[in-house]
Amino acid sequence: MSIANDIRTAFSRRDNALNQLLLINVLVFVGLVLIEAVMRLTGTYLEYYPNVIRQFQLPSDMPALLRHPWTLLTYAFTHESFFHILFNLLNLYWFGALVREYLGDKRLVSLYVLGALAGAVLFLLAFNLIPALRMHLGIPLLGASAAVTAIIMAAATLLPEYTFNLILIGPVRIKYIAAVVILLSVIAINQGNPGGGIAHIGGALVGFLFIKQLQAGRDLGRPVQAVGEFVGGLLSGRPRLRVTHRSQAAPVAAPVKKGTMPKPEQDEIDVILDKISRSGYESLSKDEKQKLFRASQK
Repeated sequence: MSIANDIRTAFSRRDNALNQLLLINVLVFVGLVLIEAVMRLTGTYLEYYPNVIRQFQLPSDMPALLRHPWTLLTYAFTHESFFHILFNLLNLYWFGALVREYLGDKRLVSLYVLGALAGAVLFLLAFNLIPALRMHLGIPLLGASAAVTAIIMAAATLLPEYTFNLILIGPVRIKYIAAVVILLSVIAINQGNPGGGIAHIGGALVGFLFIKQLQAGRDLGRPVQAVGEFVGGLLSGRPRLRVTHRSQAAPVAAPVKKGTMPKPEQDEIDVILDKISRSGYESLSKDEKQKLFRASQK
């Protein structure tokens, strides 16, 4: 099977959101690398490449943003440095797998998109309203860091005691990993990358609020999911079907509020907690993890 067929298969699956996000980032990176290589070989790099990358990166000045509004999202899939994309995609893979297992594909994508938008908005506000940053107006933003930081913070808020085994360090609970990420973002503001650090903080805020609102029964990702379903319907060419019932032969049960599920019994939760104490969180099945999450909702 060719690479093109593998890519097509990856995007045709509905339960493959994490791999699709990773793949989009890789494809954009490879495409820009190839374009840059061709332009350098043909001597057109200085003349044309800045305009190419301008179609992807988020500008900090508002007139440029009005000419390129799509960059509010495309910047979060764009990298120029190999190590930049490497670290972002490793974090996306590790923490995204945890969020996807626990909350599902749609909420993982919603977190990525909302984190990217929050990072972009905070970046734009900072560079246009803070006098010290207005001096550097024109500096662009690119990279998936804000979106990935939202996913890291969401995972840490959802499962603060979950443990990752880090190379050369050993087991570390993800709430401490998230704290280090925030600290590094603040350091970046002080050491020459204020735009990136501010965008990371915007993503972190969204990740925290997303989980807190979800635990309170409100899904902040619904608008993103609705837009995704609408665009997906347009691209697939399949109209959305409306089902109507002409008669009602039997009484209908009271409607269940959308997005809610019955909370598990306390006995079930006690059994799950005992299992965690014996074998750790990783030993839980997906159903047990979902029951534990529903029990944590207010």
